[in-house]
Amino acid sequence: MKKMTRRALLGSASAVCAAAILARPANAAAEFEFKLGVNTPDTHPLTVRLAEAAKEAGDRSAGRLAVTVFANSQLGGDPEMLSQLRAGGIELLAAPSMTLSTLVPLSGLPSVGFAFQSYDQVWAAMDGAVGDLVRDAIGKAGVVPMRKTWDNGFRQITSSSSRQLNAVDDLKGFKIRVPVTALLTSLFSGLGALPSSISYSELYSALQTHIVEGQENPLAQVSTGKLYEVQKYCALTNHCWSGYWVIANRRALAGLPPDLLSILNESFDAAAVKERADLLAMDRSLESELKGKGMVFNTPDPKQFRSALVQTGFYAQWQKSYGNEAWEKLEQYTGKLT
Repeated sequence: MKKMTRRALLGSASAVCAAAILARPANAAAEFEFKLGVNTPDTHPLTVRLAEAAKEAGDRSAGRLAVTVFANSQLGGDPEMLSQLRAGGIELLAAPSMTLSTLVPLSGLPSVGFAFQSYDQVWAAMDGAVGDLVRDAIGKAGVVPMRKTWDNGFRQITSSSSRQLNAVDDLKGFKIRVPVTALLTSLFSGLGALPSSISYSELYSALQTHIVEGQENPLAQVSTGKLYEVQKYCALTNHCWSGYWVIANRRALAGLPPDLLSILNESFDAAAVKERADLLAMDRSLESELKGKGMVFNTPDPKQFRSALVQTGFYAQWQKSYGNEAWEKLEQYTGKLT
């Protein structure tokens, strides 16, 4: 596997702004112009591969289809972009599974706390029965998902210099930012923390001004979002996995001829597989990089958190919420959670 270095990411990221221009001949207007919104910065593997997929779709369609990637929440926060997509203001969105769960509750199923223990489990589930289940639910909500799920990574907890997190008791009263989603709010409430739902685009300032003490995200977003500037400690909890779904406005997609629809789907699904490998390689190098920027790491025992969640009824609550059939599909890959 080729290592995704920071230099390679920065070089590839230059394609983001140029993707739509390079995707079609300069003397020809595209028949179909799509805007794609995403919350990640230019340097994040997700943004880089989205831009490459956009360019490939333009090249393969001989300029008939032009997809422009708007990174770093340029089109608004995740909830706002999801509303724009449903209304037809934008045609495509790389939607965090957590945000999508506000519209499609089942999209939060793979992010149940301390469920997956490895990427082998994650991709078996998401390319298998769990992914099929979630994809069907997204389609019924009026938007169209592409087949492959993109990686956002296993999530870790960071905190300011006033608190290092090693045990469940350390989370008592801890003011932590979580995405606008009931699942993570429930998870951290069950562990005794004080979760606050804040959009990712407002996260840095919320940490800087001490509205919250900490946050939870994969290391890639800690790095590319420069959260190490306003956080001291990082607890490698792997408390849940989260992904991104590239979803489309149904009317916009229905207007594409079959050949362009195939090109769009193939280009983005192929890029999703590459992004998974990129993020894994990047994640493996980030701990040492972030240590060099002053962050202090520790690795708590996940069993204590899982036991606490069993005792507080977290798993029983979400099994009831998702339904026994969905829960059984999840446990095919994770093993018993209660």
